[in-house]
Amino acid sequence: LAGLWTVFTLGGVGSKPTPQLEQCSPLANQSLLLLLIFYYYFFISDNTAFSSSNPHAFQINFNSLYTALCEQQKSDQATLLLYMLLHQNGNVRTYVLARTDIENLV
Repeated sequence: LAGLWTVFTLGGVGSKPTPQLEQCSPLANQSLLLLLIFYYYFFISDNTAFSSSNPHAFQINFNSLYTALCEQQKSDQATLLLYMLLHQNGNVRTYVLARTDIENLV
């Protein structure tokens, strides 16, 4: 996983989270890193055992997610999560494109 992260940060040149960001919300930072690890683990491995016949087994509030991503766009981890969600999840992509305040994200 470290090699994969190096590829995404252009050989380690990417910005590191500021100590202020990590101190103000260490649980949020660790949760974001855990989401990224889960995503790559299930994306790389065969996840057919985890597929559900119920398409509504997991629900998320897109408004809260969008707000959190807008507030954290200075970190590489949040930007990477946004990138993955926009490219891999059509529902998130549709929601973001329908927002009238997309300049907050950009």
